[in-house]
Amino acid sequence: QVQLVESGGGLVQAGGSLRLSCAASGRAFSSLAMGWFRQAPGKEREFVAAITWSGDNTHFADSVKGRFTSSRDNAKNTLYLQMDNLQLEDTAVYYCARRDLAYAIGLSTSAWQYQHWGQGTQVTVSS
Repeated sequence: QVQLVESGGGLVQAGGSLRLSCAASGRAFSSLAMGWFRQAPGKEREFVAAITWSGDNTHFADSVKGRFTSSRDNAKNTLYLQMDNLQLEDTAVYYCARRDLAYAIGLSTSAWQYQHWGQGTQVTVSS
C-alpha cells in the first residue's frame, strides 16, 4: 500500500520560509513523478509544483514561480518543497501526490493524473 506522509508545515510570518517534506513508501518511488498541490479554505485544490521521476525537471504554478523550489532524494524516498518569501495567499493545506505511470515523460499539473495523495500539512502565513 502506498503511503505519502507530509511534514514541515506550520505558522510563519509573511516573507518567511518553510520546507515541506513528503516521505513515500514503496520501492517504485524513484521511477515516479511527484507533485504538490494546495487547498485554501473555501477554494478548490490547485496545482503548486511537479517534479519528474529523476528530479531533473520541475514546473511551478505562476503564483509560486521564483519563490518555491522542489527537489527529491530518491535514495530516501523523500520529496521536498522549499517555500521562500511566503505570502498570506500561500496559506493552505499542502498535499504531495504521486503518479503511477513509471518514467513518465513530461510534467502534469492536473490532479486527476495523480493516483496517490498524502493527508496534507497546514501552512499558515501571518502578517
